[in-house]
Amino acid sequence: MSTAVRLRDRLRSDERGFTLIELVTVLGMLVIVMTALSYALIAASKAEEEMNRRFASQINARIALDQLRREIHCASAVTPTGASATITIVLGNRCPTAGAGTTVSWCTTGSGTRFALYRLVGGTCDATGKKAVDYLTTGTVFSFAPQSVTTLAVLSVTLPVNTRPASGLPGYRLTDDIVLRNSSRT
Repeated sequence: MSTAVRLRDRLRSDERGFTLIELVTVLGMLVIVMTALSYALIAASKAEEEMNRRFASQINARIALDQLRREIHCASAVTPTGASATITIVLGNRCPTAGAGTTVSWCTTGSGTRFALYRLVGGTCDATGKKAVDYLTTGTVFSFAPQSVTTLAVLSVTLPVNTRPASGLPGYRLTDDIVLRNSSRT
């Protein structure tokens, strides 16, 4: 009998299929592999979400600081003096964001380790204004030094951004000292 005939007879007679133990074993291995893949995909999705939140917060802080810098450069007055969570700016002539004499307020609201920076046209500021930055870790972000005989008025701004301060990951700190160009030396 030839080899081809023997192989054909053997394949025809061996139609048993898989046993239940083999199927359960394969299903168990499939569950283990799929669980590991699911955990990896979920962790990657959460990491991407956190990265996007951190990136958006950092960009918003830069944009807010840029807008604040433009307004401070054309401001004629800033109150209060010293460290504060709120400042009120009286805009001078030729200010691109609003007309001369317009009052703009910037403030932080929040509690614990999560604060937000708001901008509102008017003498008082609260959370009804336009949110400029979120995830600040402190509420006192402004420090104003009035003009003196030798220096112009300076507003120091520190924006510490951290989307998860409890995690121990380092935050992002954006700082700037902005000079009021329209302040006068006394």
